[in-house]
Parts: sequence; structure tokens; C-alpha cells
Amino acid sequence: REPSEPSGDEAAGDTEMDFLRNLFSSSLGLGSADKVLDELTLEGVAEYIKSGKCENIICMVGAGISTSAGIPDFRSPGTGLYANLQKYKLPYPEAIFQIDYFKKHPEPFFALAKELYPGQFKPTLCHYFIKLLKDKGYLRRCYTQNIDTLERVAGLEGDDLIEAHGTFYTSHCVSFSCRQKYNLDWMRDKIFSEDIPRCDKCKSLVKPDIVFFGESLPVRFFTSMKMDFPRCDLLLIMGTSLQVQPFAGLVGRVSKSCPRLLINMEKAGQADPLFGLVGFGGGMDFDTDKAYRDVAHISTCDDGCLAFAELLGWKAELEELVKQEHAKIDSLAEQEKAGESEGAAAEGSAAPEQEKE
Repeated sequence: REPSEPSGDEAAGDTEMDFLRNLFSSSLGLGSADKVLDELTLEGVAEYIKSGKCENIICMVGAGISTSAGIPDFRSPGTGLYANLQKYKLPYPEAIFQIDYFKKHPEPFFALAKELYPGQFKPTLCHYFIKLLKDKGYLRRCYTQNIDTLERVAGLEGDDLIEAHGTFYTSHCVSFSCRQKYNLDWMRDKIFSEDIPRCDKCKSLVKPDIVFFGESLPVRFFTSMKMDFPRCDLLLIMGTSLQVQPFAGLVGRVSKSCPRLLINMEKAGQADPLFGLVGFGGGMDFDTDKAYRDVAHISTCDDGCLAFAELLGWKAELEELVKQEHAKIDSLAEQEKAGESEGAAAEGSAAPEQEKE
């Protein structure tokens, strides 16, 4: 899910530099690129991977990869999160993710957090496709806008992930002089007991480490971006509208010959007709006569990944992975439920024993 449209001096500076870089390279005719895909289709991208020339895939993912898990995205009319916040009586929908509003009125955010809390959802086929890329040695990094931690549940580790908009995985006290750290279980206990989470040390609010409006992105986003994107040889973009900066600008950071595949319900990230003349921001070009590396596969993320896996010869393996992992999650949930039932039964049977005495 996309919690915020963060801002920061560093991000703004990077965007300005991107503009100048693209302006000069386009004006002077520099940076022309080789075409590495035989055809601008899903089949063409699959053949490129099978050719052995592709070994550093970066995934950029957004809310669309989690909607089939039952988690709403942000901007879909009618079903998106922002369209269904009336019950919280907010001054405007985005206020629920604004740091200043949160400090004065934390209740709406924590009520929503209870509805959407990690641990209540299973990763999707798309999440497991990314795990398969990791297992087969193709994944350089996954950059996610989502805060639902489903990439971690699917088996990606901290080093595989850049959680650009933060995560529920850890939380911190909001007081600058304290900043006490709390884990997922601590926060979950607070949220499900209807308590507003407050710091054990200083009693200030405790907030999950997700990026709100008015907060900077994690430092690791900027440091990793500068190392990863020049080395990328396939950019796989899934389930994002590419409307939130600075995340959306990442598409322009790969080399000019790097193929870019979008799997999404609609085309996204295309160059603005005005700025497209100077290649501003490295906008996507799926349809013009000059298109040479960008491919749009219009479908749900799960359907797109299944079709992609089939072309790569991985379909059976992917389906088996999803089946096994979902069975493990169901089994753990049953064990937890049984443990809770036994605990409740033990408490219930203790009372009559005391009465006999």
C-alpha cells in the first residue's frame, strides 16, 4: 500500500539532477541505446531472461501486488482506501497519514491499522514470483511502496528489500529525545487491545516505521538506489500507478538499454508529452515509433506473473511454491488458534477446582 508522498531536500535535488542529465543527453544526442529485446512483448522479455544475458533484475512494486490478498489499494475509485475513510471523520482522506495530524489525533490511524494489520493476509502469487526470482539468483533488489510486510512473509529478507515507504515490521517512540524501538508483536498487542500505543519509557506516542506525509524516506532508499539501478539489466514494475515521487522517478535511473516491463491493470509512467521531448525523468514509452525497450502487460499482477512464469518454464514450480507456503501459513494459524483455545479452556477449568477447596 502507498502510505505517503514523501518529500525531502535530497529527493528534490536528485530530481533536478535527473532533469538536467536527461536534458543534456537528449539535446546533444548522447546516450542512444541498443535494443536488447527481440520483441516488445512478455514473450520477448522471457526470451531475454532465458538467453542468460539478464542477471540483475530489480522489482518495483506497489499496492496492486497485494490487492488479491484482500488489502485495498489507495486510489481505486470506490474500493480504494482513500474512498472509504468516512467513518474516521477526517478533515480530508490523506490526513490519516499526516504526521502532524497523527500526533494530535492518533485514534483514526490505529483504528485503520487494526483493520489492515500485517499477519491477517497471505502473500499473493506475485509475491512468490519475486521470491522465485531470488531463489534462481536473478533478483538484485525489490523496491516496494507497500507497508504490509508481505514480501517478508513470502521469504524475502532485509537485504533483498528496500521498503521505500517504511514498514510495520518495527516501530519507534516519536519523541526525538527517546526514540525507543519496539517490535511487531509489541505493536500488535497494543493495537488489538484497543490501546493507543505509548512508549514504556517516556509515555510519548509510538508509531510504526511507515513514512507519513511530511517525513523523509529511509536513508537506505537513497544509498541503495545509487548502487543498484546502474547495474540493473531488467526493471520489473508491478502494481503501481507510478504517481508517487521520488519512488516513481526510479524508472529513469536504469541505463538507456535496460528493458522495463510493466505488469499492471493500466499503463503507467509514460512521459509527459511536453517534457517527453527532452526525455524528462526517463518516462516509459510503450507505443510510439521510438519505443525500443518498454513493455506493458495489462492484467492483474497475479495473472501477469503466472503468464510470465509459464513462458519461463517456471509455472508448475511457482504454483507448487504458493500451495506449500499457503499451507504452512494456514497450519501456523490453526496452531495459534488451538493454543488460544487451550489457554481459555485452562482458565475456565481452574475456577471450579478452587471452589472445591
